[in-house]
Amino acid sequence: MELGYILAGLVVGFMVGLTGVGGGSLMTPLLIFGFGIPPLAAVGTDLLFAALTKMGGIWAHWRHHTIQWRVVGLLALGSIPSTLIALQILKLFQARGLQLEGIINTALGTALVLTAVALPMKSWLQRMAARRALPKIMQPAYSLRCNPRFTTVSTLVMGGVLGFLVTLSSIGAGALGAVVLLFLYPGLRTVQVVATDITHAVPLTAIAGIGHWYLGSVDMALLGNLLLGSLPGIYVASHIGVNIPERTMQTVLATLLMLVGIKFIF
Repeated sequence: MELGYILAGLVVGFMVGLTGVGGGSLMTPLLIFGFGIPPLAAVGTDLLFAALTKMGGIWAHWRHHTIQWRVVGLLALGSIPSTLIALQILKLFQARGLQLEGIINTALGTALVLTAVALPMKSWLQRMAARRALPKIMQPAYSLRCNPRFTTVSTLVMGGVLGFLVTLSSIGAGALGAVVLLFLYPGLRTVQVVATDITHAVPLTAIAGIGHWYLGSVDMALLGNLLLGSLPGIYVASHIGVNIPERTMQTVLATLLMLVGIKFIF
């Protein structure tokens, strides 16, 4: 079974290296449906898995000065308190002997569906930002986003939403975070969006993962096996040429995530 976990980490790491999609949206459903891991343990283990696999990205972006630290701070001001609230809710449910599977499955399904929608939207927003061209229907929203107070408050609120959702599902810190940044900060370059998103995702998933470890919902042996496979997978995928168009890959992934998300909800 250990070899199976290593191979799962390798496959997910390879896919993350090819598409940039967060490992949570792929790893958590795989652990639950492929290996029969209980949902709470899958979420807790995957949160630490995500934090550890993304740490290397911060160093590279920090060296190139692409991280928008003010935006990271605003997102964290919203996400960290909501993460602690979500962990407290899970602890309360545990203390009262209530079943957590229902709330975890609902959160997983919601996060997967939102991620499936976010993938094509992310590509579209990136193209619009690169052209500095927005459809007429988005012009009023754009003028609102240029208001510093609106942007600050919206960033705090969306950080809170991300923190709560990621803590309950381990999904959303990547694709959903990137869409939030692209929408609220259309002036950022793509590399700045990626750098800022990753930098915020690491402390978010680390704090949530440590909280889950405290609750007893992290399998450390499983985590080690997943990392053993994923790190080489990410490295290889990021250093080879791929002939599959990014849009095609994201469409396939979005469809798969949508179907799995619906299965969780219903």
